[in-house]
Formats: sequence, C-alpha cells, structure tokens
Amino acid sequence: MRHVRLAAVTASAFIGVFTALSFSAHGQTGITVFEGARLIVGDGSAPVENAILVVEGARVVQAGNAADIRVPAGTARVNLAGKTVMPMLINTHAHLSSTRERLIQDLRQHAYYGVSAVVSLGQDNYDLLPLRTESVPGAARFLSAGRGITMPEPGRLTTPYWITSEAEARKAVQELAERKVDIVKIWVDTRGGAYTKLPPEFYGPIVDEAHQRGLRVTAHIVNMEDAKGLMRAGLDAFAHGVRDQDIDDETMAMFKARPNLILTPNLPDRGVKTDLEWLRASLPAAEFEKLEAANTDRPAAQQFFGIQARNLAKLNAAGVRITLGTDGNTPWAAHPEMADMVAAGMTPMQVIVAATRNSAEFLRIADTGTLQAGKSADFIVLDANPLDDITNTRRIAAVYLRGVAVDRATPATAK
Repeated sequence: MRHVRLAAVTASAFIGVFTALSFSAHGQTGITVFEGARLIVGDGSAPVENAILVVEGARVVQAGNAADIRVPAGTARVNLAGKTVMPMLINTHAHLSSTRERLIQDLRQHAYYGVSAVVSLGQDNYDLLPLRTESVPGAARFLSAGRGITMPEPGRLTTPYWITSEAEARKAVQELAERKVDIVKIWVDTRGGAYTKLPPEFYGPIVDEAHQRGLRVTAHIVNMEDAKGLMRAGLDAFAHGVRDQDIDDETMAMFKARPNLILTPNLPDRGVKTDLEWLRASLPAAEFEKLEAANTDRPAAQQFFGIQARNLAKLNAAGVRITLGTDGNTPWAAHPEMADMVAAGMTPMQVIVAATRNSAEFLRIADTGTLQAGKSADFIVLDANPLDDITNTRRIAAVYLRGVAVDRATPATAK
C-alpha cells in the first residue's frame, strides 16, 4: 500500500514548519470570532462565503453567513478573509505506535496535519487503551480496535489474536468487549498465499458475537468473493475495497441492499509520479530524497490502482457510505489519500464529507465531523479552496483542535 511505503520514513523525520497566521497558537478561554472565510461545513451543503465561526472554549457556538449571526460585543476577532475553513479530518484506518510515548507523538503529528481523530486497527496492546479517554493537548483523539483477529501468521506481528476454532473466535471477541474496544478488526487474507485465510465458519461467529455485545466488525480483505461472504455474515465495514478484480453486479446489489455498510477504500499508490514539493520543507533532505526516489511511474501499480479506483467510483455512484482511511502510520497520508479518491472519480466535496462527517458518524463521535453549533471546534484554516482542487487541503495556514491553535511553528516530532 502507498501509505505503508510512506510510513517507512523514519519517525525522527522533521515535520515541516508551515507559515502560520498571525494569531495566538494558544487559543482563547472566552469567545473568539473567526470571520471573513469561506466555510465548508462538512455535511455536503454548499460552502458559506463570508462566514463567521464563533468559538467559545472548545465549542462552536455559531456558524454561518456573517449577515445571519450576531457577534457578541467585546469578543476577540480573527480576520480570515481569503481563507477557507473546513472541519479537521478523521482517519478511520491507521496502525499507530506500540508505546504510550510514541503513540502520543503520533497523535500530535496527525493533529499537525489537520487530523482530529485516528483509529488504530488491530495491532494495539491493551495497555494503550486508557489513552482513549485522555485529552492530550495538541494531539488527535485516539480510538482503537485493540487486538485484531486472524488465523495464525508465523513471522508476522503477534499482537493480534491467532485463532484456530470457533470457540477461540468467540473468546477473542468476548475479551475485546470486556475492554470496550471501539470496533473489532479481522483479517481475511492469505498474505499472498503464505497463510490460511480466516474462513466463514470463524468470521461468521466473530460477527455474531460482536453484535451480541454491541460491537461492530471491520474487515481487511483482498478478494471479491470474500467481500460477498462477509456481507452475508453481516459485516459492518470494509477496511479496504475489493482489490483482485472489478466488482460484479451481484456485489453491487449486495452493497445497495445494505445501506448501513461502510466502505473505507484505502486506495493503493496510484503508480504515477506526483508532486511531492509540498513535503520538502517538512522533512530532512535525506528523507525527502527517499520519497522522491520511489516517486516514479509504475505500470503494474497503475493497474492495481485502476481496479480499486473503478470499484470505488461504482460504489460511490451507488450511494455507498464512504469514509477516509490510510493504513500505516504516516501523519500526512490523509491528504494524498483524498487526492487519490478524487482521481478515482469522487468530487472534492464528496471526499471532504467522507473524511469528516461520514468518518465521525461511523466512529460514533457525535461532537465532531462538521462545523455546526454545539460541535467541537476542530477546524483547518486553508490558504486556498479545496473544492477547486483537493490538494489545497495541504495548504494549511492553521489548525484548531478543541478550540486551541495547534503549534505549527514547531516541527511535530519535536513536541
């Protein structure tokens, strides 16, 4: 996957110092009015020109057209004329670090790039789970599937449950439920023929046990036939799209018959040389050169991307609920992922909704995902309009997380 390759950049790599707006990076304890920007709410509605966003503490208390909002007297004002404001992004599929210290660093790096919440899918020891209830300054929220479930995979990570029977499958789910994980993650994959695939007689009971205990299940897949089997078993979400072939009419019909089913496309590297200059200032020269050296045209990768892009375009056109996920642990990966989703045929607005409202609703985070009264003040200030070009999400002027400006004058790895 492209994002796994990007994640190979060492954790010590400097995150770029972008030009910040000339207002406090420490937020306000009272009310602040952000005015004059274009506002993208995140729910698919038309952007609001010359908008006002009123923030009190960590919450949005008013949002809309300047003509419709009464600004409290004596409030601090921030002029955002010429800017675009949109909700922070939410990543529903990542794999974060395995120690508390490094995990917090990961979450701060993600916030630096405009991500307000990240789900770590299936490779977390249980001792990390308490961090989910903490509010770490300048750090994205942490959600976790705890230990995922798969068949034995000798030579791979041993954190997930390796199961060989229905009884072990159900026991694993019971332990996950006891620890109140946010979702159950399963892998249905031979890893290129190296291992036995998790079969229906095991994943069916996993889904059944999870649903009995109020949990949902998301699946790593490759093949279309496995997607069909998982849908028949009542799966809640796909952590990847179908990757082995173009989906057939039966698969389309099965998706359409399940309006609550979630698809996280998690697209692969597009296989074409792209402009990485937006990362140059944020990485040490040696690390940037590693990325640039791998930044080539690769016909085989283009073909692999093409299968998944066509499948995404079909499912998006059919109204399937889509969210954002990147795999791996690259803090900026949400931005190229969104560009790839547009390249696959989604509109910039559809991608923004997938990355904000849809992802928040999927994760059952009720207080974020859109910029509306009562929501958490989690927003990105951009120098250009992402509806014109989705790559403008990379042109970040400032990030506000829970009403406080994220310090972007300091490299994220130094925090």
